[in-house]
Amino acid sequence: MDIEIKEYTESDLKVMIQIWNEVVEDGIAFPQEELLTPESGREFFKEQTYSAVAKDKESGRVYGLYILHPNNVGRCGHICNASYAVSSKSRGLHIGEKLVKDCLIQGREHGFRVLQFNAVVASNIHARHLYERLGFKQLGTIPGGFRMKDGHYEDTCPYYHLL
Repeated sequence: MDIEIKEYTESDLKVMIQIWNEVVEDGIAFPQEELLTPESGREFFKEQTYSAVAKDKESGRVYGLYILHPNNVGRCGHICNASYAVSSKSRGLHIGEKLVKDCLIQGREHGFRVLQFNAVVASNIHARHLYERLGFKQLGTIPGGFRMKDGHYEDTCPYYHLL
């Protein structure tokens, strides 16, 4: 398996939408509740500053993706935000790490100065450990900042990384 992170193409969209929707349906990480359709997914990924896939060079299989976009506007427009989605069948293969590392590079290349995550769910320990290992700093804790799919609330932990 030789994974490369590259900008998505139209041919990646079907699998990207499936992976994104899988995370949304899980209801434990993304704030979105609406699933992407082929039409809304095409527009969603196109409107990002940068959208990338983790793809096997040989087979062309897409294992995961990320989106990168401004976190705010105007005087805070130099801060970006990102979301990562890895297929449940591909977890444990360090795809997330490859996606985050590439995102840090792309954030800089697109003129951002800071990458900020607004709502990392506190119980998402695998993501939190990865972010901390890659040099992200936790800003604090927001009590009950995320409503889980089953309706209970979990704390969120904002993180940032200087680019």
